[in-house]
Amino acid sequence: MPQAKIAVIGGSGLYDIEGMKDIEEVDINTPFGRPSDKIVVGKLEGVGVAFLPRHGRGHRLLPTEVPYRANIYALKLLGAERIIGINSVGSLKEEFQPNALLIPDQLIDRTWLRASTFFGEGIVAHIPFGEPFCPSLSNVVHQSAKDAGATVHKGGTCVVMEGPAFSTRAESLLYRSWGADVIGMTALPEAKLAREAEICYAVIACVTDYDCWHRGHDAVTAEMIISRLHQNIDTAKQIIKLAVGKVTEKRDCDCATALSTALITSPDVMPEAQKKKLDLLIGKYLKKD
Repeated sequence: MPQAKIAVIGGSGLYDIEGMKDIEEVDINTPFGRPSDKIVVGKLEGVGVAFLPRHGRGHRLLPTEVPYRANIYALKLLGAERIIGINSVGSLKEEFQPNALLIPDQLIDRTWLRASTFFGEGIVAHIPFGEPFCPSLSNVVHQSAKDAGATVHKGGTCVVMEGPAFSTRAESLLYRSWGADVIGMTALPEAKLAREAEICYAVIACVTDYDCWHRGHDAVTAEMIISRLHQNIDTAKQIIKLAVGKVTEKRDCDCATALSTALITSPDVMPEAQKKKLDLLIGKYLKKD
């Protein structure tokens, strides 16, 4: 199986980056089912990079239907240590205009139908999640976006809603009153699962609209989102290529050891089947000296 230290979760056309070599498709099965689609793996700037279309090729999965656990687990199997998510978002503030990018640093979870943890069924873990995005990787992505000439904002709070319907105006105004900056449908549970898998996670949030709060602009539509995402795809490719060249071999954040203090269940009472299922994530903490 090919290895990829960096993974990108986004649209299906992102892997078509100038300089990508040794491209192959990988079909992976996991204890949590199959990921959204086959994963494209190749070499970029001499680094193994994996590309996973979040909604599947042809965009056939609702945000609620995305197999988030299988996606993150499959990328972990490929050796991913860093994940960059490409997400479309609506702006909740005047200054974050459509076609701009935002690198968020906080999340508000308004989802309720998605499996958001690998744990349970006899094994309990509570990860630290005060900083839901990796600061180091977010800094790299932000600098890469600046170097690519993009209009990019650093920091901000992203509300993640269940969907698939967009917000009511009352909801949009409520989120604005909370001080949130953008709203999307996919950063969670990706961020939580990446942390449980001890993978650094950062998001490039592509602003496509003003949601529905702004009386001076049309309310968001699916057509509007797709059109503006297509406008940003070349910029996203540039940012990915630049970011791959900037990441360091050794990680200098806490993401790589997120489970070191999170596991609560005593190993001797963990169900064997569940230990086997989660060995990729917790095996190193259960090995006897």
